[in-house]
Amino acid sequence: MSDSFTVPSALEPALTAFKVRVLLVDDQLIIVEAVRRMLSDQPDIEFHYVTDATLAQQTALQMQPTVILQDLVMPGIDGFGLIQAYREDELLRNVPVIVLSAKEDPKLKAHSFAVGANDYIVKLPDKLELLARVRYHSAAHISRLQRDQAFRFLRESQKNLADANIELQKLAALDGLTGIANRRRFDDAMRVEWQRGQRERQPLSLLLCDVDFFKAYNDSFGHLTGDLCLKKTAAVLTEHLKRPADLAARYGGEEFAIVLPDTSLEGARKVAEACVLHLEKLGIENPQAAPYGVVTMSVGVASVVPSPHSSAEALIESADRALYEAKKSGRNRVCSA
Repeated sequence: MSDSFTVPSALEPALTAFKVRVLLVDDQLIIVEAVRRMLSDQPDIEFHYVTDATLAQQTALQMQPTVILQDLVMPGIDGFGLIQAYREDELLRNVPVIVLSAKEDPKLKAHSFAVGANDYIVKLPDKLELLARVRYHSAAHISRLQRDQAFRFLRESQKNLADANIELQKLAALDGLTGIANRRRFDDAMRVEWQRGQRERQPLSLLLCDVDFFKAYNDSFGHLTGDLCLKKTAAVLTEHLKRPADLAARYGGEEFAIVLPDTSLEGARKVAEACVLHLEKLGIENPQAAPYGVVTMSVGVASVVPSPHSSAEALIESADRALYEAKKSGRNRVCSA
């Protein structure tokens, strides 16, 4: 049925080679042989044929020709109907079809174009004419394939670039040591949540957390151990966040912050107390932290319903004053503004 027939990969349906592929659909073997001879000395042209018209569409789907030579009169099937079937198939819709007709009939020619044919020649044509038409229509089709492939590659590149930008934005918003949000991300979150709280008239709460006696701990055990302590503290804070909008961030040095949208002062204080208790229970040794002897932290909590008469900066100042009070009154505790 075919000379050197190979089924292209499903992932590469004739889009990589871009070779001229001719599919002849004709039930007469004498025509098949005549066309084969015309094309046989052309190294850039692959020739395939099918004599059973019921297999034409399936074969075309498998080999993805760059041009179809279509007979009109075949047993059991109408050539016009077959051309229409090509045009209704998404994968064959743009494949050029050259009608091979036994008659030079204006009505047949007009109807051929009406159902979707691209060209019409009377068989058997001169070899030079056949080659010229095959190459002309194939070149147009290959150009379309190359254009579509270029657009597809461009879309993939744009998507990959967008994905990479998203990842870069995520990385730019993370603290390099602890892996939680950095100060920049905290500032962005405060701005967004302040606007949302003002719009929805819901409370916004803030926790400012500071590791107690951290400088003494760092001096006693070294920076690597100090870094590990900060990582464990960050893990404690994130473990007590239950909602996607809640955010833990490294505020600076050994200071951390937790943003709690739609959370009252009472709810925020419960989160703070759970974090303080959890860190103490880890039992990270710190002899300098009298009277506890382990790493602890102090937390200041503030809450407000955002309004035009207040500001995120004022909320931060309130939480900072509460944190100072927690430090002043003995550390390892929570104080509310």
